[in-house]
Amino acid sequence: MTTHDETPPQEIDTLTRNLGRIEELSGRLMTALSQRRPVRSSLQGPSPDLYARAATAWWAEAMANPAKIMEHQVGYWGRTLKHYAEAQQSLTRGPLSAPEDPGPKDRRFADPMWDTHPYFNWIKQQYQINAQAVRDAVADLDGLAEGDRQRLAYFSQQILDMLSPTNFLATNPTALSRALETEGQSLVDGLENLVRDIEANDGELLVTLSDPQAFQVGGNLATSEGSVVFRNDLFELIQYAPRTEQVHRTPLVIFTPWINKFYILDLRERNSLIRWITEQDFTLFVVSWKNPDASYRDVGMDDYVERGFLQAIASVKQITGEDQVNAVGYCIAGTTLALTLALMARRGDRSVKSATFFTTLTDFSDPGEVGAFLDDDFVDGIEADCQEKGVLHSVFMNRTFSFLRANDLVYAPAIRSYMLGEAPPAFDLLYWNGDSTNLPARMAVEYLRGLCQQDRFATTGFEILGETVRLSDVTQPLCAIACEADHIAAWRSSFRGMAQTGSRSKTFFLTQAGHVAGIVNPPSKKKYGHWTHGDWSGGAEAWKEAAEFHEGSWWPRWGDWLSRRSGRKIPARVPGEDGVEVLGPAPGTYVTEQPNA
Repeated sequence: MTTHDETPPQEIDTLTRNLGRIEELSGRLMTALSQRRPVRSSLQGPSPDLYARAATAWWAEAMANPAKIMEHQVGYWGRTLKHYAEAQQSLTRGPLSAPEDPGPKDRRFADPMWDTHPYFNWIKQQYQINAQAVRDAVADLDGLAEGDRQRLAYFSQQILDMLSPTNFLATNPTALSRALETEGQSLVDGLENLVRDIEANDGELLVTLSDPQAFQVGGNLATSEGSVVFRNDLFELIQYAPRTEQVHRTPLVIFTPWINKFYILDLRERNSLIRWITEQDFTLFVVSWKNPDASYRDVGMDDYVERGFLQAIASVKQITGEDQVNAVGYCIAGTTLALTLALMARRGDRSVKSATFFTTLTDFSDPGEVGAFLDDDFVDGIEADCQEKGVLHSVFMNRTFSFLRANDLVYAPAIRSYMLGEAPPAFDLLYWNGDSTNLPARMAVEYLRGLCQQDRFATTGFEILGETVRLSDVTQPLCAIACEADHIAAWRSSFRGMAQTGSRSKTFFLTQAGHVAGIVNPPSKKKYGHWTHGDWSGGAEAWKEAAEFHEGSWWPRWGDWLSRRSGRKIPARVPGEDGVEVLGPAPGTYVTEQPNA
């Protein structure tokens, strides 16, 4: 006979099976962690000097103005005691419920139990009080250089995000509920996901953001019809098949960033900018960059300009028989396109008729959030690592950009995968995000030192192929698209660089959303709006205040801008016509290569 104190046999079997599985997975976890290669401490966080300077400034403030420090402390104590008293009072009134919660609202705490359950509500509110106290202390700290203050604020927020109660099983009601509902199976599945990710990345913990089996480049991603019509050791040039009977005479070439792969512009049919462009009467070429290994260690910015940008432009001209092209540069490729245009101006080369920049920085005097990683403590470590390995490894790049949006790209996926035991979603954008690339050692250091740190292109001049070029040398009609929530290329800095060019015809679009979602914003989604026609006489904020807001995508407005600079219509050009050699179908071979380095 079974009593109420006895555990049903099926539950015992489940528990035994799960305990055995946990033991097996724990062994695999230890083995996987042992494979982790040593990583330079300078690539793991800011120099201790930053915190030493902050501590020195705090103690100086405490000595010079103790009342200010006490005010901060008393304010924090008061909020904490008031919060505790309200929780106690609510519990003594009778029903087990949380006190009134005025916020602030945070999507990390979307589970209703954060608001209704007294234990979880108390933890949430106390975390928010603690976090605000830290942010206030950093913001109010005098005697600290502004650059140090910005870095301290960034890394303090990183610590606060890491310590969120949502990131721990004992204080995450969603994970605890899931574990109870599944009799612990969710935790076993989560541990399996954790072991899988660490094994797949040689001991490094990189969360799998998207189901790796759900997509195939050239299968259900990057499927726009086209042909590789040129290849060298740095890039493949893809000419896309026309989707209209006539096209504008002036061809368009897009230079995508070599930090990631080009198919961000050709994910799937419904959100492919490449497909959309070919439907708007343009002959389109796209550059797909080589993913370098250690043999590329000495490839520098000169090589990317000469054997990349200038060669691609020359190839497009030769294939189409035109004297000029229109060009687009995205992110780092936009920066390098501007360098190329300045060099061409110095040489008297007018091969580029107009240029468009997607989320591009050319003035690095205030690079925004990414500036936290551009001080010597990080860059010295990057340079040493590059000299040793020949490349700046894709793992470092991926991790750095992920931590610029840690809650969205690190902690939330980790919670879903490791605490809830969920399989990664089939999400094309996240799949692309994880398909990152290496950077050649010399190029990475030249870019970080000469452009990001020293800001030479916008100030004293940057040397390319024996010429010292400046932003003011860029004189073509220009269009720039910046993204309001961009954490990689801050829109105000993008605007500032655009304003310093020598062009008399400047158009600026500011779109909602971030670095990728703001660009991959097809008209059919009717999602993010954009601003145009601001006031160039002042700074970025003055421009936005005077600008007109438009619902929906910026693509059609840019298409109109581009068509006015693309000449009359001619019969559509087909890849391979007029004897042009076709080297293979799009998306080419470089996009799927995985180098060992």
